[in-house]
Amino acid sequence: MSILIDKETRVLIQGITGGQASSDLKGSLDYGVRIVAGVTPGKGGESVHGIPVYDTVRRAVAEHTVDASVLYVPPLLTKDAVIEAIEAGLKLLLVTAEYVPVHDISYIMSAARSAGVRLIGCNTNGIISPGKSRLGGIGGPLPDEIYAPGSIGVCSRSGGMTAEISLALKEAGLGISTCVSMGGDAVTGLRMADYMTLFEDDPDTEGIVIFGEPGTKHEQDVAELVRTGRVKKPVVALISGVFQEQYSKGRSFGHAAAMIADDTDTATVKKQILAEANVMVAALVEEIPTLLAEKGIVAGD
Repeated sequence: MSILIDKETRVLIQGITGGQASSDLKGSLDYGVRIVAGVTPGKGGESVHGIPVYDTVRRAVAEHTVDASVLYVPPLLTKDAVIEAIEAGLKLLLVTAEYVPVHDISYIMSAARSAGVRLIGCNTNGIISPGKSRLGGIGGPLPDEIYAPGSIGVCSRSGGMTAEISLALKEAGLGISTCVSMGGDAVTGLRMADYMTLFEDDPDTEGIVIFGEPGTKHEQDVAELVRTGRVKKPVVALISGVFQEQYSKGRSFGHAAAMIADDTDTATVKKQILAEANVMVAALVEEIPTLLAEKGIVAGD
């Protein structure tokens, strides 16, 4: 199994006629993703790589069964596009846009939760269940070179680090059940804790890896889940950003959310809190397979 997506997931692309969407669409079709339709206002009746384009989400779902939508929409138009998808009844949305205004993200996050919609992002490059499906451009044109099928769930604040972690696992003979780039913004739809519980409840996920950074309380929430026993599977954490502790508080580095407001936001404190909750903390990417092996998760399982 996997979380959120599988071989049967039928996908809609909002903003399908844009350059990035068209490129990712081609790679996804080659990967076997079931993309059934696209939407770009004013482009109804056209097609992109053989996929029909509609003017509205409501029109697209009237013609096709759709399980998820990937939004390649400019940041200032993202709010309206998400609300359109929610009102059309879609229950899984992935928002790729960066620099979506914080008040817009807060609004769509609230709307999604009220409607029982799972929203991945904003500012994500995607989610992949190797050999089954993907949403977004995660893995680029050759995802098989990085993401091997297996039993490790990965949730990362960084899209790039999903690839680094997954490749390290692959080289150690391990693989991925589902890998999620959750986005690096201060406010996200699904939180790291949400992905953790999904992995915990997935019978084919044996272990979990998270990549975190300074700012926000995502990692503290993970520690609490492990400490209270809600998550019992082995968890390995790789936390970057100790260097930020040399600088004054209130500066962001890389992701907008990577900002130290107080000492509890630092990478050092997060590592300590996770370790105290019996989360295994890796110093390097290459240590992750070794730590999983200590819990009995090895190649060939």
